[in-house]
Amino acid sequence: MAVALRALLCPARAPVRLLLRAPARLSSAGTQFQYLVVEKKGAKQNVGVIQLNRPKALNALCNGLMNEMNQALDFFEKDPHVGAIVITGSEKAFAAGADIKEMQNRTFQECYGGNFLAHWNKVSLVRKPVIAAVNGYALGGGCELAMMCDIIYAGEKAQFGQPEILLGTIPGAGGTQRLTRAVGKSLAMEMVLTGDRISAQEAKEAGLVSKIYPVEKLLEEAISCGEKIAGNSKLITAMAKEAVNAAFEMTLTEGNKMEKRLFHATFATDDRKEGMAAFVEKRKANFTDH
Repeated sequence: MAVALRALLCPARAPVRLLLRAPARLSSAGTQFQYLVVEKKGAKQNVGVIQLNRPKALNALCNGLMNEMNQALDFFEKDPHVGAIVITGSEKAFAAGADIKEMQNRTFQECYGGNFLAHWNKVSLVRKPVIAAVNGYALGGGCELAMMCDIIYAGEKAQFGQPEILLGTIPGAGGTQRLTRAVGKSLAMEMVLTGDRISAQEAKEAGLVSKIYPVEKLLEEAISCGEKIAGNSKLITAMAKEAVNAAFEMTLTEGNKMEKRLFHATFATDDRKEGMAAFVEKRKANFTDH
């Protein structure tokens, strides 16, 4: 666990200012970020890519980075051309954890009174599908960030873990909850109580990861998945995502009722009519998100 601890305790670096590539209708200056590279990718530029960029700190999640993450997510959420979002890091680290130096001197009163880490949950609230492309370390808050996404693709050398127990604390951004739902009680309990990490292959076998790719192909494949999703109706995609997420919040009976209501609601949309007409007429559907 020495590597994990060093990753979690890595120092912050002096930020580099980077430019968000904004659509022409926005201010030409765009939005500047210190800890992220944000741009649109894909043949139709319809996949938003957010890359964590604190290499010396192995992309440790400081407060400034997470605030910028929320800004970038809002930007893509409001962009009608973007149909999916990819969050990634470097080949060495997706994110090695939270910035421990920022947390070290916090008191209980500060954490409880200020609802510490509450703003990290933004990733899970975005209506557009979010894909995590994980290379290298996804530890602590990094693992939690990946699990907030809807789909996780992993590079062959990725490692996942919740080593907070080694620092005298526990996961605080959904680690005990999402990990348990993803891999089951026994493995989640083992990871949380020992701080041990699992490999990409173990994560796939446990159901945490859907696909594994060579390190150099990972981001390309995640963007390709995003392009497939973005090619569908954005309106119907949001409804499908809401229905799947409900499976983790409701009983089977309640979830089936919600699914049926959303299914019925698709019949009020132009895209449902277009999709079925295109199928009958044996042509490609032209969705308008209405």
